[in-house]
Amino acid sequence: MKNEINELKILYNTISEDIRNRLEGFRSGFLKTDNDSLFAELSFCTLTPQSKAKSCWKCVEYLRDSGLLYNAGKEVLSRSITGVRFHNNKSAYIEANRKLFYSMDFKKFILDNADDIFGLRKWLVDNIKGYSYKEAGHFLRNIGLGSQIAILDRHILKNLVIFGVIPEIPKTISSKTYLEIEDKFLKFSKEIEIPPDHLDILLWYKQTGEIFK
Repeated sequence: MKNEINELKILYNTISEDIRNRLEGFRSGFLKTDNDSLFAELSFCTLTPQSKAKSCWKCVEYLRDSGLLYNAGKEVLSRSITGVRFHNNKSAYIEANRKLFYSMDFKKFILDNADDIFGLRKWLVDNIKGYSYKEAGHFLRNIGLGSQIAILDRHILKNLVIFGVIPEIPKTISSKTYLEIEDKFLKFSKEIEIPPDHLDILLWYKQTGEIFK
């Protein structure tokens, strides 16, 4: 186990600057972004469960650039979403989330509540259709607010088993289980002296060989 952790730290030293730049880009991008771009990011994280991130982003780019993301109903969205699993449900989620998003100053709401990141994440879980703790954390990370939380996708869970943080990947992950594993992730992050949001991207890179959203 010690050798595996040393190898992880060596990898981190190799790409830490790239990770730092990526996270700074997330934060600065959010501060500069307009409402439509922010909704695109929200929708990207709606599409990602059990689907490849690159396919989801490609789909969001098409919906955004065609205007369908902002105007189309769930039936048209469903026909337009390709390469993404459960597109019918996710189309309905996007339509419902759009109504909520544009009924409020969403960006201001995020900024006003950024000091309580766990409360903000819970609000997203409770109010954004299709969001669990993972999707809410993913969205917050992608706007530069993920420094205190974990995004427990399959890549992260697989590595937590490899590093002995958890004994196995749970067959199902309830909210309670998610928070329990997150606590172990955060303790592991502290032990190996790699910040949580850096560790998330590092483990993704370890599995995929690239830094993405």
